[in-house]
Order: sequence, then C-alpha cells, then structure tokens
Amino acid sequence: MFPSVSTKPTSVFRTAFDIIDTDHDEKISRDDLRRFYVGLSSGGVDVDDDVIGFMMSVADFNKDGFVEYEEFERVLDVNGKTRGSNKEVLEDVFKLIDKDGDGKLSRDDLKSYMQWAGFDVSDNDIETMMKLGGGDDKGGVCFDDFVSLFSNF
Repeated sequence: MFPSVSTKPTSVFRTAFDIIDTDHDEKISRDDLRRFYVGLSSGGVDVDDDVIGFMMSVADFNKDGFVEYEEFERVLDVNGKTRGSNKEVLEDVFKLIDKDGDGKLSRDDLKSYMQWAGFDVSDNDIETMMKLGGGDDKGGVCFDDFVSLFSNF
C-alpha cells in the first residue's frame, strides 16, 4: 500500500478502475487501456502506442508493466484529495475546452474538443452533453455547472 493514499475505499476510483480493467484481472494492462479507448465511441478511438505507453508510465509505480488499483488510486488521489484540487483540475479542463474563452462551453467548443481528443461524436452526442451540463437553455455550459456535473461522480 502507498502511504500517501487514503486507506478508506474510494468507490468512484474503484468504479473507474473496474471499467478500464476490461479483462477483470485486477490490473490495467496496455491492452486494457487500448480496449477502453476503442470502446469509448461507436467509431472507436485509435490511440497511439506512445500515448498508451505514456499513460502506463505515469501510473505504473512499481514498473511491472501493469497498473494495479493502488497505483491507479495513487495517481488520482493524494492524501484524500484529487491532485491539486478538484476545482483547479476542472478549471484547467474547462479552459482547454472553452476555445473562444467566453466562459461557456458551446456546442462548437464541445464538438471541437471531442474531435481533437479523438472521439467520433455525433451532433446528437453533443446535444446530450449540453443537456447533461445544463447548457442547452443558457447558450452554453458555465463553469459552475461543469463542476456540478463532475461532483455527481
């Protein structure tokens, strides 16, 4: 166990780990990560081997070629707090997606970001994202709604 990780179960992290661990062997391999990304969209996401390798190297602290749950949690949770702070991380993500910098995530912002990230999304997918974020009535998803959306996970 890693000393910097809280010992109480973190169900959000466990759920995410279990989803990525596609073969359910209690460790994430390169193949698990690749299958996870391919399954993210109906068209599949083609993730470069270098990107997969980088992701693995960030989390594989014991260098055994796999990411066990404790390592996964360690990357996401330091002393019971998500790296930095949740709000700071979300603010960085929000700014990345908000191409025009107007403080709201528009349909164009979301579609552009999703395409840049390699996701094959339809206009219907974008509409669903807008509704989930509460932005369909306001002309875009504001930062507070974006934070609220993630606080439910």
